[in-house]
Amino acid sequence: MLTGKQRAYLRGLAQKEEAIIYIGKAGITEPVLAEVRDALAARELVKGRVQENCLYTAAEAQQMLCQACGAEGVQVIGKVFVLYKKRADGAKIILPKD
Repeated sequence: MLTGKQRAYLRGLAQKEEAIIYIGKAGITEPVLAEVRDALAARELVKGRVQENCLYTAAEAQQMLCQACGAEGVQVIGKVFVLYKKRADGAKIILPKD
């Protein structure tokens, strides 16, 4: 579980990143889940965007992806969401302590 300080730190890191996950009208399919899992394994912090024709809101998509991938939601702003999952083989992102 992320603390407020850690969440704020991750929001700051995500601000500079471009969205690499796009959820379209097909919704959250198995290929999208595979892409999210691969991106989280490589980067730990992933930004995604919900397209105009998607049936889900960004908050709904984030929640579904978090449950499916074991990630944590960092933030949702408009149609953009950010996910975080610590790597099992050594974290690239060092979170601040409380």
